[in-house]
Amino acid sequence: MYRSLPLLSILLLGTGCASVSSLFEAPVKEPTPAAAEDPGRAEPPELPFALAQADDYVVRVVAENATCTGTLIADDLVLTAHHCVAQRDISGEILEKDLEPEELRVELGGDYLPWGEVGVDAVVTPPCGHRAGVGDIAILVLERKLIGMTTLDPELDHVPQSGEELHTVGFGRCSLSGEAIHRKPRPGGRVLKVKESRYTLEASICPGDSGGPALNTEGELVGVVSRSVMDGSEQTVNLSEFTRLDAFRGLFANARAISDGASAAELPPVAGCSAH
Repeated sequence: MYRSLPLLSILLLGTGCASVSSLFEAPVKEPTPAAAEDPGRAEPPELPFALAQADDYVVRVVAENATCTGTLIADDLVLTAHHCVAQRDISGEILEKDLEPEELRVELGGDYLPWGEVGVDAVVTPPCGHRAGVGDIAILVLERKLIGMTTLDPELDHVPQSGEELHTVGFGRCSLSGEAIHRKPRPGGRVLKVKESRYTLEASICPGDSGGPALNTEGELVGVVSRSVMDGSEQTVNLSEFTRLDAFRGLFANARAISDGASAAELPPVAGCSAH
């Protein structure tokens, strides 16, 4: 049985998310997208890919007013969360419109300073998910191929199972953390509830972890971090929501086609927005 949650002071990073009481059996506080508000890192040095480490497939996605985590799933494709690439108004409210590619960049390396960065050529998203919830998944087509970088294939045939153990890795930073921003593994837990396009488990999530990979015990990529209940401490393990990859197979096909030179206008719309 799912345990009751302690009362928490939720870090609000956006509005308009669906009520979490519809996601779980007992009323709980609403989870919020885990995008960080301030990029806050120095410009990376121009260094060769020889500096890349095996786990550098986990990258940092930097937008105008927020930062997230992503996964390099091909040498020119980065998987992340849709709300990470959504536009915001002057008050920080998330809009139902994507950022332009030139407003995004991807930082490489997991230390306190990145060893390189790459721009974005196209943003591929479903028509839903700007404020998390259903459709909170996006793929960035990079402006150049990162030859020699480690990538992690998405497990598109994987159907999440209740009780499956997962964890994540991200560039998030909670307000009570004394460390600067760098890539960190996050404690996870077992899947509690599975829906058509999402699933939930208890995990440690901080602002900036959104878009990061959900990894099973074999290190396979089986989901994307969407939103979580947070209290400012990275030690808190609490209700978190992840997007299923198998529910958005068309998104991956469209991103690959655009990378190969197809026009987005020629491609079919991405299905999955009617899922719950």
